[in-house]
Amino acid sequence: MKRMHLHVSVPDLDQSIRFYATLFGAEPSVVKDDYAKWMLDDPRVNFAISTHRDAGLDHVGIQVDSADELSELAARLKAAGAETFDEAATTCCYARSDKTWVGDPAGLRWETFYTFGEATTYGTSEAAIAPEASTRPQAACCGPAAAPPAPRIEIALMADVVAGPSCGTGGCC
Repeated sequence: MKRMHLHVSVPDLDQSIRFYATLFGAEPSVVKDDYAKWMLDDPRVNFAISTHRDAGLDHVGIQVDSADELSELAARLKAAGAETFDEAATTCCYARSDKTWVGDPAGLRWETFYTFGEATTYGTSEAAIAPEASTRPQAACCGPAAAPPAPRIEIALMADVVAGPSCGTGGCC
């Protein structure tokens, strides 16, 4: 049976553990200095938080119960024409897993994985997820952080500076 996976990066692990434990009505099944995980049955989700990235949704995924299920999911992604990155026997999130990574058309990183053991370290995964469909290439949750994006330069029109935005009263269009 498959289980949905969500990994959220948080700025304060202790505060986030308290929040999510209250939200889920359950304590995490794994707690480390930099990571926590809930394996919930209702809803059926593997929900993880860590302090390794900027705050926000890090990636989503599907956890499977066997190597055969992982092969099936990876084959479907490849058949759909998606550029994938496969990892075998990698360490990530205090677990040993086989994985297939892909970016969806909107750039959201998806991880499909089969976990077969525990690990004593957060991870050393070298997966770099930057398929052509991805709009925000980054390293996988356990790999090295990607370089920050170049700063955006915005130019305000003099009329907007003097009179405010020209596209309505609610702020930016």
